Formats: sequence, structure tokens, C-alpha cells
Amino acid sequence: MNKIVKNTLILTLITIVAGTLLGLVYEVTKAPIARAQEKAKQEAYQKVLAGASSFEDYADFDSSEASEVVKAAGYTDDITEAVAAKDAEGTVIGYVVAVTSHDGYGGDISISVGIDVDGTVTGIEMLSISETAGLGMKAEESEFKDQFKDKNVDKFTYTKNGEEGDDKIDAISGATITTSAVTNAVDSALVYFQNVLGGSVNE
Repeated sequence: MNKIVKNTLILTLITIVAGTLLGLVYEVTKAPIARAQEKAKQEAYQKVLAGASSFEDYADFDSSEASEVVKAAGYTDDITEAVAAKDAEGTVIGYVVAVTSHDGYGGDISISVGIDVDGTVTGIEMLSISETAGLGMKAEESEFKDQFKDKNVDKFTYTKNGEEGDDKIDAISGATITTSAVTNAVDSALVYFQNVLGGSVNE
């Protein structure tokens, strides 16, 4: 009986020490991880709206409202964040909208979409993607992403036959699902801009 009690106490002590150490490691690494994530976001913002001097959270962002607006337009993506892009004088020159698509082949795809005040898409950048190497991962390449850049359209659609037009996106060969997920995510950002952000520019 004494041996069982002794072993139980030892195991309990080991558990407490291990838990304490894990807690300390978490506290020590939490701030650096948060800073690294914030830096990555800021760099992505700068890539999709290069003319901005600063980015500030859109004060009226409401995830529930965003979800309703996107779903009303027939999309299933989540708008997770919106920031106002400002020039050196503090004037809003556009917005960056973060969108997560749940329709990727390999899981969720998160992107940043830069949109000028006139509704022009200034660029897109992948925040998180885990598609098939050599196929869906080509969505990270400029050849694909730049198809959205500097286009002012109501929405984008992808094409498999090379159909031309500012609103047409050439599908990635062998990765139609990825193409569709990214295209719909960009369209969701446009819907949110057209129905919410665009109206706040002149307020």
C-alpha cells in the first residue's frame, strides 16, 4: 500500500512540474509568437495594398454582419478581419479584407484581399494554405494571384478554356477546387466591400 501511495505521489509531482513548465513555456513564447503573427499580417497587407502608409482595424467590423452579407450573396466563406489602409496624410485609400474559405481541397484557405476605395482589387496574398504540392499550391504563385490584381469588377469567375475578360480567372490545371475556393473568397471580400466598406468611405 505504501508503495502505491509513493508512486502516486511521484506521478502527481511529475504531472504538476510538467504542467508548470508547459505553462511557463507558453507564457514566454506567447508574446513573440503574437508579434511574429502580427508582422506576417502587416507584410501581407502591404503586399496587397502597397500604396498604404499604415493600416488600422476597421472600427465597425462585425463578424456576424459580415457573415450575413456574404451568405446573402450565396457564399460560405468567413470574413475574419477588415482593416482600413491609409496614406501618409491619414486618408483612407482602401481596405484589406481577410477571408477564410472552407472549400479548399486540403482544408481551409485564408487570404488577404486588397481593395481600393473605388472597388479595384489591388492584390491578393495567401495567409494560410495547405493544398496539394505542384497543383493547388500553385495558388501561391504570382502567375495565379496576379490575375486578380488591378481589376475592377463586380465579381470574378474561373474558366478552364482560356475565356478572356477582366473578370475571368484561368483555373490552375488539375486544381479546379482550389481555384474555385480562392476565387469565391475574393468574391466574398468584394461583396463585403460593396455592401459595407464601400459605404463607409464617404461617411
